[in-house]
Amino acid sequence: MTIRVLIADDQAMVRAGFAALLDAHDGIHVVGQAATGAEAVALAVRLDPDVILMDVRMPELDGIEATRRLLGPTFPAARVPRIVMLTTFDIDDYVYDALEAGASGFLLKDALPEELVHAVRVVAGGDALLAPSITRRVIEQFASRRPRSVRSATVLAELTEREREVLVLIGRGRSNGEIAADLFIAEQTVKTHVGKILAKLGVRDRVHAVIVAYDTGLVEPAS
Repeated sequence: MTIRVLIADDQAMVRAGFAALLDAHDGIHVVGQAATGAEAVALAVRLDPDVILMDVRMPELDGIEATRRLLGPTFPAARVPRIVMLTTFDIDDYVYDALEAGASGFLLKDALPEELVHAVRVVAGGDALLAPSITRRVIEQFASRRPRSVRSATVLAELTEREREVLVLIGRGRSNGEIAADLFIAEQTVKTHVGKILAKLGVRDRVHAVIVAYDTGLVEPAS
């Protein structure tokens, strides 16, 4: 199945380079390019991409606000795209906002070609782009610097005791294999718990489960 990609970046050279690289790989097709956030939203409605590579900083409408509109309840496209934010900084002041808006991760613009291709395939497959340790590092830094958003702990009410334990470990940056070892259970069992946690919390992926864990106080930022 071909992964349909839309590239949104205000630098023509970046768009062209990413498009040429991705189109050279089997199973990936760049269906469009946008130079502004507003154009990205319009093209996403018309072209129905699976994945959008979205620059954080763009004229007219920045990448974060474009992401909010694309992933909001009124978005009219046939399916909701997965969005990867493009940034020039390892830890960018906009990363946490982008994740809160619903982005599935972020990628540095100077990433290696194979990392870009991997990012598109991972996100298209329904997974978050950030590795567990990176997830923890990003979320902890911003959770410690920003006021906690108003999110009641009642969203955790449907989780079983075991699911809460798993969510805490996810929030601490543990991989499925590490969680399995910590709790003395099979890794497949951990995967089952993670799937149930995502469904009960109503979140798209592991990254956003971590955000819920911090916002509800289930996990506290490292001091």
